[in-house]
Amino acid sequence: VQLQAFGGGLVQAGDSLRLSCTNSGGTSRRYNMAWFRQAPGKEREFVAAIRYNGSKYYGDSVKGRSTISRDNAKNMVSLQMNSLKPEDTAVYYCAADSQIILSSIPNSRSWGSWGQGTQVTVSS
Repeated sequence: VQLQAFGGGLVQAGDSLRLSCTNSGGTSRRYNMAWFRQAPGKEREFVAAIRYNGSKYYGDSVKGRSTISRDNAKNMVSLQMNSLKPEDTAVYYCAADSQIILSSIPNSRSWGSWGQGTQVTVSS
C-alpha cells in the first residue's frame, strides 16, 4: 500500500475543500480507508472512514460538514469538507487497513498504512 494525499491548501472560513488520496500499491476495494488530522501540539484525530463495503463513519468535529467517498476504479478516496472553520486547520493524513475492526476505526494506532499528509489551513 502506497498512499498519496493531496488537495490541501489555504482557504477562508466558510469555504470548501476536497482532499483526495490515491493508493498506488494495492487494490483499494479490499481496504478500509480513513482520514485523520493532526494540529500542532495535539494528538492525531479521527475525521472520517469508509469501509471496503461502503459504510461511512465520521468524527464528531466534522459530522454534517464532510463527506467521504471512494472510487475503487481509480484507487482513490476523497474527503469533501464544507463550512470550514479555523479549528479545522491541521495536517490531514489518509490511512488504509484491510483488517481493521469496526470498534477500532477511530483509533489511529489501529491503522496499518499511512500517507504523508497534506496541510489544510483555514483563516478566519
